[in-house]
Amino acid sequence: MSDDTDRHNMKMAKKKAARDKIMATKTEEKGLIIVHTGKGKGKSSSAFGMIFRCIAHDMPCAVVQFIKGGMSTGERDLILSHFADKCAFHTMGEGFTWETQDKSRDIEMAQAAWARAKELIADPANRMVLLDEINIAMRYDYIDVEEVVTWLAAHKPPMTHVVLTGRNAKEPLIEAADLVTEMELIKHPFRSGVKAQAGVEF
Repeated sequence: MSDDTDRHNMKMAKKKAARDKIMATKTEEKGLIIVHTGKGKGKSSSAFGMIFRCIAHDMPCAVVQFIKGGMSTGERDLILSHFADKCAFHTMGEGFTWETQDKSRDIEMAQAAWARAKELIADPANRMVLLDEINIAMRYDYIDVEEVVTWLAAHKPPMTHVVLTGRNAKEPLIEAADLVTEMELIKHPFRSGVKAQAGVEF
């Protein structure tokens, strides 16, 4: 048992030394372009986790929701009731396009959301701006992906993080991003007839 413990300790010591050597080379800080995409659940959930981290660190931040309409969600209710001084929250969408059934109105609302997003991102006081479901608006060409990428490259302050969520992120955005995560769908209760539930989906 003692030999096993000694071997384990030596192995972990070597691993720690190698890890410390790698970490010593990581000295840069910068505002990131972060993309959460894919068919699996967790894109917005993960993004809101980062927003709450910013709030906890007393870092001003903002959220613009591009698709989700007026229904109550836990994250929006919590932020508006307790953290509105730290996080500006703008629900600009009116629901998914198959619900609104008004393409011109959807485009108008998406463009208005993008205009608001640009104002929030351009303000260097905001350390993180979440553009929730913007990838869907770009997928339907309600917002031009090339415009988004070009604008972020030219106007995003150096220390501001921008998080863009939604399925089917377009390739120009993926190429421009610093961090891209694709949520893979393996199993979902919706397929078994289970509806969206408070605390899990909203």
